[in-house]
Amino acid sequence: MQLKQIARDALLKPLQAVSGIVERRHTLPILANVLLESNDGKLYVTATDLEMQITAHSDLDAKEGTATTVAARKLQDLLRALPDDASLNVDAAGSKMAVRAGRSRFNLQTLPAADYPRITLGTDKLQTLTLPQKDLRALLKLAEFAMAQQDIRYYLNGMLVVIDGATLQAVATDGHRLSWASLAVDGNYSRQEVILPRKTVLELGKLLAESDDMVTIDVLATQVRFRFGNVELVSKVVDGKFPDYNRVIPTGHGKIVELPRTDLLAALSRAAILSNEKFRGVRMVLGADTLKIVCSNSEQEDAEEELPIAYQGDSLDIGFNINYLLDALQNVASTDVRLAFGDATSSALITIPGRDDYKYVVMPMRI
Repeated sequence: MQLKQIARDALLKPLQAVSGIVERRHTLPILANVLLESNDGKLYVTATDLEMQITAHSDLDAKEGTATTVAARKLQDLLRALPDDASLNVDAAGSKMAVRAGRSRFNLQTLPAADYPRITLGTDKLQTLTLPQKDLRALLKLAEFAMAQQDIRYYLNGMLVVIDGATLQAVATDGHRLSWASLAVDGNYSRQEVILPRKTVLELGKLLAESDDMVTIDVLATQVRFRFGNVELVSKVVDGKFPDYNRVIPTGHGKIVELPRTDLLAALSRAAILSNEKFRGVRMVLGADTLKIVCSNSEQEDAEEELPIAYQGDSLDIGFNINYLLDALQNVASTDVRLAFGDATSSALITIPGRDDYKYVVMPMRI
């Protein structure tokens, strides 16, 4: 493979798009590499961790049908360290790749492209939908923070995506809180549910642009493919049964308050400084026209915030993990939020006034 007098970013940008999934520790040495191959007048850069595969392309003309694999991190670090306006010559032959830029020259070890493992895309396409990248990015952001991280219930270490009629829904829970978001899409689709792995969701959040450019989602029996810009991401789906989230979302809570999101977020952020570092508990004390936020720690330090609200119902003293509240308030882009409470042992519901496309449920904790 030969690339002559190419701009640094023409190789660096597709490499950056795919290298986020390259594992630092791996059982197969070749998984530390990216696959570089030329076809149709383009250079394709591919990375995989065997569960997910990302391919990005750049309009670089190389000899048709040539391919090699090279260490992703090393090549990316080298390119980043070169001047922005650097012009490169790349020559891969045998087991080495030579990269020249001005008076700099680097030789990198390569492995045969034929040995590179690929995810084969299934032929059983079930549904395809298209929507703006910024809409999908916003939907994922509203739910991803509630995903579990290393739960033994492996299906919680991901996000449930539901296509139903003219809506696309995202649901995530770690057993202590649940985030549900919905988005209207063009078309009328039969109901289908898939669980995306945590890593896939986080990678999509990095790659999707805040733009009206479209992303196409192809749902297959055991895979989902996302195509946008010069990127194609193919991911296996989690084989498991997600819990019935509708049973978790409380209805009929009578203690309801509305207040500015930024005011509540600021008060909780200040109180969190003096919360217990291990348990992260916060008390929310609901009274006549007042919401008190109380935190304390093992050093006998405490914080109390008082927020004015329009409320004349029964009083309530309830505890939560303060991080769970902060996560929701930091990711919801609304002016006001509505909090609905039952009793001190019931889950609280956070919604956006006047909208029914977002619901956040958080379990109470004993403080």
